[in-house]
Amino acid sequence: MAHTMTEVAPARPKPLANPFAVSTWSLHKLLGPVYAHGPGAPDKGEESRPYGDGALTLLQLPQELKARGFARVEICHFHLVSLDDAYVRAVRDAFAAAGVTIQTLLIDAGDLTHPEHCARDERWIADWIGVAAKLGAQNARVIAGKAKPSPDALARSIAALKRLAALGKHLGVRIVTENWFDLLRSPKEVNAVLEGVGDSLGLLADTGNWHGPGKYADLSAIFPRAELCHAKSGFGDDGAMDEDDAARWLGSARGAGYRGPLTLIFAGPGDEWRGLEREREFALRA
Repeated sequence: MAHTMTEVAPARPKPLANPFAVSTWSLHKLLGPVYAHGPGAPDKGEESRPYGDGALTLLQLPQELKARGFARVEICHFHLVSLDDAYVRAVRDAFAAAGVTIQTLLIDAGDLTHPEHCARDERWIADWIGVAAKLGAQNARVIAGKAKPSPDALARSIAALKRLAALGKHLGVRIVTENWFDLLRSPKEVNAVLEGVGDSLGLLADTGNWHGPGKYADLSAIFPRAELCHAKSGFGDDGAMDEDDAARWLGSARGAGYRGPLTLIFAGPGDEWRGLEREREFALRA
């Protein structure tokens, strides 16, 4: 007797016991100074204080995260004081000692689609992937490009991301990109880049980068491919959290079967830790 083969859906990963991470982007006021690491920067690493003097250094942050129940962190590249090997090792060791995983190094500059500087920016990003490896980061997030989408811009981005993803694989760092800037303005462009590069490139879905009436449908369209998530909730000038927005993007994520980390992003007024705690509390009860 002939047997009919039935297709078995791949098993989804188990939910994380503690899925919440914090991005240093959410702690601008706490960390204070930022450092001008960037392609073509005249004074690489020059310190500025647009967010004030700060109350905590990056080396002190791991113990504070641990005390507040966070076991994962994403570090913005501009929060690293120095790229000296000794300092990078000290950051890596401080987080390891506290039991806090460096989930992602967020490479927040560079344009792989720039008509003049794309090669320069790719080299700069490649150097930062090396820094991510030294930090022991699991992932490095790379901006796909800032140009408006066109066949040429998408092709330029895909070619560069293939090279960077291969470098990341060699160094043991997963390269991901994000639905951010003009190039990845909709699911169509996100899917074009992911399919063009292939499985060597992952996706970080940011819930605050897209706006308008199609936002939640668009997020639902990319969450099935997402490995990471920037969980950004809106806050008004009065400090009130936009719980309707948070509930809807959480619905988009859960409806797509997303079970990865939720990196809490806070950009509202008031105390940063309190804002992050409100986001975490809402996600737990929603």
